[in-house]
Amino acid sequence: MTRATAVRAVLAVAVLLASVVITLTMSPRLGLDLQGGTRIVLQAHDSDTVTADRETTDRTLEVLRQRIDSLGVSEPTLTRSGEDRIIVELPDVQDPRQAAEVIGRTAQLSFHAVEGPGTGKPETGEPPAGDSETEGTDGRKKPPASGTGPGDLTLPDEQGRSLALGPSRLSGAGVDDATAAFDAQGGAGWSVSLTFHKDAGQDWKKLTGEAACHPAGDDRRRVAIVLDEKVISSPQVDPSVGCRVGLPSGTTQITGSFSADEARDLALLIKGGALPVPVEIVEQRTVGPTLGAAAIEASAQAALIGAAATALFITVVYRLFGALAAVALGAYGMISYAALVALGVTLTLPGLAGFVLAIGMAVDANVLVFERAREECADRPKRTLRSALTTGFQKAWSAVADSNATTLIAAGLLFFLGSGPVKGFGVTLAIGVVASMFSALVIARALTEIAANRRFVSDYRGVNGIGRPGAVRAWLVRKDPQLFRRPLRWLVVSAALVAVAVAGIVVRGIDLGVEFTGGRLVEYSTSRPVDVETARDTLAAAGFKDAEVTTAGDGDLSVRTGKLDNDGEHALRSALAEEGGETKKVRDELIGPSLGDELRRNALIALGVAVAVQLAYLAVRFRWTFAVASVVAMVHDVVLVVGAFAWLGRPVDGIFLAALLTVIGYSVNDSVVVFDRVRELWGANRKTPLDTIARRAVLQTVPRTVNTGMGALFILAALAVLGGDSLADFAIALLIGIVVGTWSSVFTAVPGALALERSAKAPPPPAPGKGKGTARGKARTVRRDPLDNGARV
Repeated sequence: MTRATAVRAVLAVAVLLASVVITLTMSPRLGLDLQGGTRIVLQAHDSDTVTADRETTDRTLEVLRQRIDSLGVSEPTLTRSGEDRIIVELPDVQDPRQAAEVIGRTAQLSFHAVEGPGTGKPETGEPPAGDSETEGTDGRKKPPASGTGPGDLTLPDEQGRSLALGPSRLSGAGVDDATAAFDAQGGAGWSVSLTFHKDAGQDWKKLTGEAACHPAGDDRRRVAIVLDEKVISSPQVDPSVGCRVGLPSGTTQITGSFSADEARDLALLIKGGALPVPVEIVEQRTVGPTLGAAAIEASAQAALIGAAATALFITVVYRLFGALAAVALGAYGMISYAALVALGVTLTLPGLAGFVLAIGMAVDANVLVFERAREECADRPKRTLRSALTTGFQKAWSAVADSNATTLIAAGLLFFLGSGPVKGFGVTLAIGVVASMFSALVIARALTEIAANRRFVSDYRGVNGIGRPGAVRAWLVRKDPQLFRRPLRWLVVSAALVAVAVAGIVVRGIDLGVEFTGGRLVEYSTSRPVDVETARDTLAAAGFKDAEVTTAGDGDLSVRTGKLDNDGEHALRSALAEEGGETKKVRDELIGPSLGDELRRNALIALGVAVAVQLAYLAVRFRWTFAVASVVAMVHDVVLVVGAFAWLGRPVDGIFLAALLTVIGYSVNDSVVVFDRVRELWGANRKTPLDTIARRAVLQTVPRTVNTGMGALFILAALAVLGGDSLADFAIALLIGIVVGTWSSVFTAVPGALALERSAKAPPPPAPGKGKGTARGKARTVRRDPLDNGARV
């Protein structure tokens, strides 16, 4: 064993041991779409006096945190997103009506002197009719500012009698604490105890002292406590309180006919105080716990089945070395999972799909190395197995680096340009890429090098798996098909496929999900089967004539509407329950129209940036003709996937966008491998026609392309069958993308590059090992076989 192999083996063991410890001692952080709960995105708006910037949004977040903590939600999470958005995550909350109401209310609390009975029409203080979720808090009327003349504000008291109120003498900012308590001994029922700050306590004492100067029973002896322009309590000052003396400034109680819930809500709103700026709910998602558990179980089954099929496939193709690569694949799974847990990454549903998908893609580097080693053994049959394997790793490095770099670019775009759970997919994919490179270049290399040193493995080449060329490669070399004698015909075929896809987009249209259009999408499960027509008629009779009803999952119903608040959703569910019996909400997505426009715009920006970034990277790493051809093939793949979804009538949403950006990375990945080989062969044979070079490069890389694609196809097929509706569309999009990406890397990118090279004037690339700085005539340094000590006789 060489020193380098020993170092790799020790490093592999150390990382694996650390991964095992992390896996056994730490638990993953599950997103709400996996553990169940409600996610609310709030948009802060400017008020008449305050601008919604980073500072005011942070203050708003702290006020909301106090309110939500008082709701008793287990481990809520509040974070600011950008300058003026707040993301609220409430685990295990399935009915968000109370939370949305408490979050959205302004809680403008004020204390007023009562000037006497009201003479005008009382103001109800109710907010204007409309959707409580999308109206936000700025639609509510505010109490008049201090200094308003007597009688200008007329409000009904608790019994509905009109009261003329004086100006605000004290605001909710003066309240230090508010708690709900039940007086069992005195029989007063539920009340809210208030504790004032020092200066506010003096104002309270003065206000009650002035009211005490009026006789008992007089309306003017009352103090009105107003919340959001509604009198919530107007108690009489106790007769024992003297004129100008007032109540003690420390504490007081709000009494009334409160229920337990009303008292608690009032206390938390008063304690939370007023929001610095009004907020609007632009997104609300609720996922039932059963859906998340089913997704985890389905993904685990898909991962096990897909990984077993992938391991079996590469073992059959590459024999012993394939089995060792399968061991490294299992190590990859543990390392990537431990990295996700150790870094505290929140595992979302798309992220879970990305983790499973990366298992199938992790064999890519091993396949590249093994195919290179097979070529070395075929070119020099007497070469030692260890030497061929080492050269395979060396020659495959550039293709491995470039292909993984393009996938990392796609993952970065998903993270920076994606929204919500899609970001988790980008993080998981990036961690998977890094972990797969470690498993291939460290773990798999250490295992295969140790095995290659064994005489039995080296002597029996049919056992090791790389000592003889594969059957596919041997058949292709024997037939030597003239693929690019007429390259334009392949471009015509690709253009015809694009035309079919565009026809689907034009004729059938793209079914944009609620995430891109705005509105509400709710999925229900019923105890009794309900067909779509019956459900549609039932909802129409209940007033929901515009509701679109479709089937989802195993007999579930999916209802999509436009503007629908939480109370409306409750009424819709009640209407379905009349036909279906017990009706449970499985999934609920509400997207405001402004956010839908923004997400749709960001999706187009993400695709545009993906094309530009990949083009820039390829132009730096390769010739501009290769870069342009690769990007054309990439756009070809995107159009075909979108067109296929249009023909199939499947929805295009955020998860589809994640799949599409992954297809972009995969497509460029395949093209990079082909053009890397073209560059190498062309540099070594500068006088050979380029179409001949391209044909040889394609024939040499086809086994890698097919074998890598099979690994991903096993995983995706398992996800499509077992993943349910939540993951089926993602898997189908990637299945289509991998098939068309494999096609386009050979029959679109290569013919396109050949067509562009006819008009290009750049010389062929330099021969391998001769960079631009190599002096003419300088002897080329020959890399010595690591097992060759240099002795000669």
